[in-house]
Amino acid sequence: MSASASPLSIGIDYGTLSGRVLVLDLGTGAELAGVDIPYSHGAIEDTLPGTDERLGPDWSLQHPLDYVDVVERGIPEALSRAGVDAARVIGIGVDFTSCTVMPTDADGTPLCLSEAWQRRPHAWPKLWKHHAAQSHADRLTELAQERNESFLARYGGRISSEWYFPKLLQVYEEDRAVYDATAHFIEATDWIVWQLTGVERRCSCAVGYKAFWSPDHGLPSAAYFEAAAEGFSGSVQKLGGDFAPLGSCAGTLRAELAERLGLRSDVAVAVGNVDSFVSVPGAGVERPGTLVTVVGTSICDMVVHEDEILLPGITGVQRDGILPGLYGYEAGQPAVGDMLGWYVGQLLGTEQRDRAARHAALEVAAGELAPGSTGLVALNWWNGNRSILADADLSGVIAGLTLATTPAEIYRALLESIAFAARRIVDNFTDHGLTIDQLVACGGIAEKSPVLMQMFADITGRPVHVPGSTQIPARGAAMFGAVAAGASGLHAEGFGGIAEAVARLRPEIAHSYTPDVRAGEVYDRVYDAYRGLHDALGVEHVGWLHGLKQIRRDSHERSMETGASV
Repeated sequence: MSASASPLSIGIDYGTLSGRVLVLDLGTGAELAGVDIPYSHGAIEDTLPGTDERLGPDWSLQHPLDYVDVVERGIPEALSRAGVDAARVIGIGVDFTSCTVMPTDADGTPLCLSEAWQRRPHAWPKLWKHHAAQSHADRLTELAQERNESFLARYGGRISSEWYFPKLLQVYEEDRAVYDATAHFIEATDWIVWQLTGVERRCSCAVGYKAFWSPDHGLPSAAYFEAAAEGFSGSVQKLGGDFAPLGSCAGTLRAELAERLGLRSDVAVAVGNVDSFVSVPGAGVERPGTLVTVVGTSICDMVVHEDEILLPGITGVQRDGILPGLYGYEAGQPAVGDMLGWYVGQLLGTEQRDRAARHAALEVAAGELAPGSTGLVALNWWNGNRSILADADLSGVIAGLTLATTPAEIYRALLESIAFAARRIVDNFTDHGLTIDQLVACGGIAEKSPVLMQMFADITGRPVHVPGSTQIPARGAAMFGAVAAGASGLHAEGFGGIAEAVARLRPEIAHSYTPDVRAGEVYDRVYDAYRGLHDALGVEHVGWLHGLKQIRRDSHERSMETGASV
C-alpha cells in the first residue's frame, strides 16, 4: 500500500483535565492531526455537579460523560483536521490516568448518572489523585505486613491511596449502599473500551499495577480482604477475573457508534492501557537501561528489565506489564504541573487567561538564575509522595525563604524539587541493581520547559532526550490500536506485536540535554539538604506533616457540621 493510502490508527489519551485524540499514519509514522478536548467538569474537588453536596479534603472525582465527549467530539474533529478518508482507520487504542475507578451497574451504566445516586459522592468515578482513602491504604499495608502477604513486595512495601482496593474499601465502609448497588468497580480505561465495543474486557496492565494481581500469582487471598473488613472479600468479584494482555483486541467498534463517528464497524479496539505505560513504546523505547519519564500534571517513571527485582519505593513491578518479555517497573511524582499551576494561579493570583504567559515568563526568569543561587530547597509533596515514600499524607515544603526571596526564585526551587525527586527515584533503582544510562522525557512540561530538562540532566548526571512528538501517550495508544488490528485477524496491515510497531514508528529525538559537570557539583550540595529534609520530614519525623494534615481534616469536619466556611 502506498504511503498516501497507508492505514491509520487512532490513539485516545485520557488525562486529568482533558482527553487527546491523535490520528497516526502507520505507513510514515506521521501524526496527521491531534485535538485536545477539555473535560466540561474538570476534576471535581469541591461540590458534586448539579448539587450542593460538598466534598471532603483530598477528594477528586470525574464525570463519565466527559470521557464519552472526548470520543464523540474528538474523533470526528481529528479526522476532519487530518483531511483523510476515515475508511483508512483500522484500529483504536485507549490509555487513561490510573487508577481511576468507576462504580457501574450490571450493564456498565455509571451509578452517578442515575438520579437515585447522583448526590452520593461515592457513586462517582474516583480520579487517580483521590487521596481521601489514605487511611484505608495504610490499614491494608499494615495488614499485609502482619500477614506476611507476598504480593506487597511487588509494590515496594506500601499500598497507595491512589490504587483500586483502598478506594473500594473506602466506599465499603463509608457508603455501603453504593457499594452493594455496584455490580462493577471498573477502571475508566476498561469502561471506555466497553463503551466503544459493547464488550467488557479488562486489561491485565491496570489490574497488575493497581489491584495487586499478577499473571503468576493472581490476586491476594480472600482471607486477606476478609481480614480488612468483614464481607470485603466479595470485592474481588466486582473486579472480575479475566484480564487480557496488552495488545489484545477487545472487539470491534459498535456499529451504531461507528456510523456516528464516520468509521468502519470492523475497526479493531485494543484493550485499555495506562497513560504512562503506553509512553514507553510511544517514545520508541524497547529495552532496559532507559528511564522513561512522563512529565505533566504528575510524573510517571517507567523502567524495563530482564529480571524481577523486589525493591522498595516503587509503585509496582509486573511481567509483561509495559513491554512483552520484560518486567516493567513504575515509580513517580504526584504533583508536578499541578504544583506549578497552584503557584502561578492560586499563590500569585494569575487569571486563567494569563497563566500560560506567566509560566513562560517565570521559566525565562528562573533559567537566568544560577544553580544554588536561590538559597531555597523544596519538597514537592503538594499531592503527597508517590515514590519512594508512598505517603499521600505528606505535604509540600519550601525551606530557606527570606524577605528577599523573589517569585522567580521560588519557581526555580519548585522546578529543582521535581528534578531532585527524579534523582531520588533514579538512585533507588540503581542502588538495587537496575541500570539507568539515560532518561527519555515526554509530556507537556518536557516539551515546554527546557530549564527543567537541563536540571534533570545536571541533577541526575545522565543525558535526557525529548522525542519529537507532542502526543507520546496518544501515539503509544494508537500503536496498540494497530497491534490489536493485526491480532484481530481483520486487518493484514496491522502489526504483529508492539516490537514491530516500535521498530516501524519510533519518533525522532527533538532535543537532547547533556549534564553540566559544574552545575552538577553545586546541585550535589543542594541535594544533600534535600535528602536531609526528605528523610527528616518523610521518615524520621513523619508525624509532623501527618499531624498538620489531620488537624486540617478535623477542622473541615467541624465546618461541615456547623455549615461554616472552610
